Amino acid sequence: MQAKDEGEVLAMMRVFYASPAVLSNGTEDIFRRDLAFCLSDSPLLSGYVFAAANRLLGYGMVAPAFSTEYGGPCLWIEDLYVQPEFRGHGLGRAFFRFIEERYPEIRIFRLELEAENAGAARLYRRCGYDPLPYREMKKVRK
Repeated sequence: MQAKDEGEVLAMMRVFYASPAVLSNGTEDIFRRDLAFCLSDSPLLSGYVFAAANRLLGYGMVAPAFSTEYGGPCLWIEDLYVQPEFRGHGLGRAFFRFIEERYPEIRIFRLELEAENAGAARLYRRCGYDPLPYREMKKVRK
């Protein structure tokens, strides 16, 4: 992801976060902060775009962490969005292959999934992901 992609990625983020695939709708401030992290040297969040013929087809964001449960580095797939007209063409699978190659030190890859998002669940299973029985809790600082 590069600074020149910011406008198009912001537009995709607005669509993604307004969809049933995400619990929260996000805010313009959050989207811009996410992009600022992706475009900085911060190790906390990395952003990637999927492009062909000078057109952005989607984007992904990943955040490293550590899993004491699995005894090694963890990578959270935070966002994965493919524009509707390009879904089913292998971009999601290509992104998962890319991050596995790009991050060979990672022991476990994790992501969140809305129960209603059957298409994403099929993709994730095809890419080797299994559901976890955990419930998630959160506390958001204001």
